[in-house]
Amino acid sequence: MIRTTLYSTAALAAFIATAALADNTANAFKNVTLVYDQPLPNVPGKSMRGVLVKYEPGGNSPAHLHPKSAFIYATVLEGAIKSKVNDGPEVTYRVGESWSEFPGDRHAVSANASATEPARLLAVFVVDTDETELVIPLDE
Repeated sequence: MIRTTLYSTAALAAFIATAALADNTANAFKNVTLVYDQPLPNVPGKSMRGVLVKYEPGGNSPAHLHPKSAFIYATVLEGAIKSKVNDGPEVTYRVGESWSEFPGDRHAVSANASATEPARLLAVFVVDTDETELVIPLDE
């Protein structure tokens, strides 16, 4: 019974997170797709979520931040990505290169470094399981 309740709760949380991300992707973050969502069995209340971000040539994401509970590890899968976190420098990451973002970080620049080639990155979140919004637009 307890196991069934836990699985049901996890499924509901995944559905809510997917629905919230779908709302974002329909608007400013249409290039973002939730590809993985798994509660961490050894860290109650936390989940690991994978988000695929696709950029058309010259594409970008609006300035944003992530939930205060989110630790993020991002790696470039295709092309090159320009990224600027907080007051740090703008950095271009290429295929296989990675970076981290910490809870509360502001992502001022997230863009394809190429005007002619597509780019993709995978962002892996460790986040509170009940978190429903992974990408929060900044009013800048």
